[in-house]
Amino acid sequence: MSDSNGAAYNSAAYDSTVGIQAETVHNSNVYFVHPDASPQEKFRVGVRLLEDGIPSRAREMITDAIAHGYATAEVRFHWVLAMLSARTYHDLSADEVQRLHYVSGLVRTYAEDEWKEALRVTFDLMAALSTANGETGPVLKQLRDLPSGQHNAILRHLDLMLTGGLKDDLWAETLEWARAERFSNDRAQRVWAYFEPTPIGARAALPRPRTSAASAARTALPVRVVLFVVSSVALAALAWIANPTEAIIESLVALGAGRIAARCSLRWWGQESRPDIPGGADVPQPHSPAPAREGFTRSVHSKFDHYFSVRTPYGFTPDAWLAHTTEIRRDLATEIADLYRESRVDVDQVTWLIRHLAEEARNRHNNGTLFDKHRQVRTPARTKALTVVALAVLGAAALSGFGTAVAGAAQPRPLWAVLALLGAAWSGHAAAHLWLEVRRERHRVAQETRKYQDELAARQNAHQRWKDLLDVTRPSELEMETWLTCDRTSFVDEALRHHRLTWRDLITHTILVSPGPSYRRGRVRGGPWRYSNYVIRLFLFTRDGIREISSELKFSDATRKNEQRSNYRFDALSSVQVTENVDVGYDLELVLTNGPARTIRVKDADAHQLAPDESAQEISAISLSAAGFTHTFRLLEGIAADGKAWLERHDPDNLTPFQVVG
Repeated sequence: MSDSNGAAYNSAAYDSTVGIQAETVHNSNVYFVHPDASPQEKFRVGVRLLEDGIPSRAREMITDAIAHGYATAEVRFHWVLAMLSARTYHDLSADEVQRLHYVSGLVRTYAEDEWKEALRVTFDLMAALSTANGETGPVLKQLRDLPSGQHNAILRHLDLMLTGGLKDDLWAETLEWARAERFSNDRAQRVWAYFEPTPIGARAALPRPRTSAASAARTALPVRVVLFVVSSVALAALAWIANPTEAIIESLVALGAGRIAARCSLRWWGQESRPDIPGGADVPQPHSPAPAREGFTRSVHSKFDHYFSVRTPYGFTPDAWLAHTTEIRRDLATEIADLYRESRVDVDQVTWLIRHLAEEARNRHNNGTLFDKHRQVRTPARTKALTVVALAVLGAAALSGFGTAVAGAAQPRPLWAVLALLGAAWSGHAAAHLWLEVRRERHRVAQETRKYQDELAARQNAHQRWKDLLDVTRPSELEMETWLTCDRTSFVDEALRHHRLTWRDLITHTILVSPGPSYRRGRVRGGPWRYSNYVIRLFLFTRDGIREISSELKFSDATRKNEQRSNYRFDALSSVQVTENVDVGYDLELVLTNGPARTIRVKDADAHQLAPDESAQEISAISLSAAGFTHTFRLLEGIAADGKAWLERHDPDNLTPFQVVG
């Protein structure tokens, strides 16, 4: 769409961000050094920062190492790359230019090695920026003769610095490197792991504490047992006095029957009663109201529904399996929601456990144990029969003893026998009830403890397997940065070919990468945000105006879609504004004459994702620099303010070259 002045623009809707699906911060100390670290260690961290696309922090770290006396040719080479990375000559301050000139004069003082040669070639390239194309041959040969590590580093970090014919001569090498590295190291199969949050540790439902009824029964049991023993001994003594022979027989029978009744009753009544659900039958719908599904709890239930529907046993459709496991799914979701309902726990951190439980349910169905925990433990008929018989014999022996005790006895012995029998009967029944209550509770606690230990061990194993998989699969910062650099290079090449431009036709260019629609994002501590979906926006500055090309990038497989192009003159860009909101993020607003303002979300807010030792301002600056925002904003702001006058100051012929002496 074009206005009357020839400025093309697209709609603001394209620049809107749908929102974050998930985000994570990897707890890595890769960018952190102790304040007392040696200059060598600070230099190593600086190099790592530079390789991973954080040149601003790299400059600070390497400068610190130099200030503490570590200033070899290798150190100076990486310092120069950090100073020039993602910048143009006009992004440098006067002090930085002066320091670069100073370092160029130090090259001759270093011993001859590959690092001195790489440092010399870097400055020779800078000196050749304003040289006619025919005179760049010697420095290009020197560059190509460098080892691949230094050669590729120079091409990568001087990308914005090198322009014109020099860039044309080097572009084929840059493209060759990008094509070789773009899908290296199994990119498509590994990118997903970068955005997976660190899984939270395994938890399982603890055994329920001892009930108050069981505690009361345990307290009252000794009194009932003592009363039963006293009453029984009294009854036996009275029977012994009346007829010793019969008393012995009756006592032995009572003891034997009592022992059998105690053992069998434990198996019958000493276990918790549970609803009887026949195996394979449909699980009945719960009669209790469904749990509130708000926030974290609702997300957990949704995750269970999803993973149960995609992990179905053979012979079940997803809908049939969901219907078959309604109660199991509800119970598991409620358990996980209760175990992990904390303000800083995201559902994605427990997805590994939900997935494990869905797989476990499928496996239990396959081996016929899916509903085992819902079944009542059936007591064998033989045990029930033995219990009834033993209790009957015990009662008969007690009554027989009572008859022996009162037969032919004089008063008041029959009264004592009646009291002893009643006392033994009452206290025995009470003691048996309390004893079964205590044993039942002990059995429940032991059973739930075993279940807790088994479930926790299984979940810990699943957690470790998932963590190990992430550790092995997750790309490094260097790999993520390399892949993104290759994507940018490929995008620039396609744009140049589409517009039939060469680097000689360009004054400069800049690339802005911002979060795309419905992205996932992640970073390491101290590093910039990286996204699963990007919007790459390229600005090509020619003497005729600005060519703007944007496209959505799916980072996992480097596919692009929704490409849009705009062309406008320098004077059509009327203003550039930045809106910063700590709770929202950074927005870049481009206003074209006779056209609508376009808002570009550069970065979302990240204050809530900061570690205690991280600075919100520093992380924001790192992310904005990695996105190309700093350089892009400076260029667009200058053009909006000065228009074509900006061209004269940015013409490569006006650069002050670096001269290397010796």
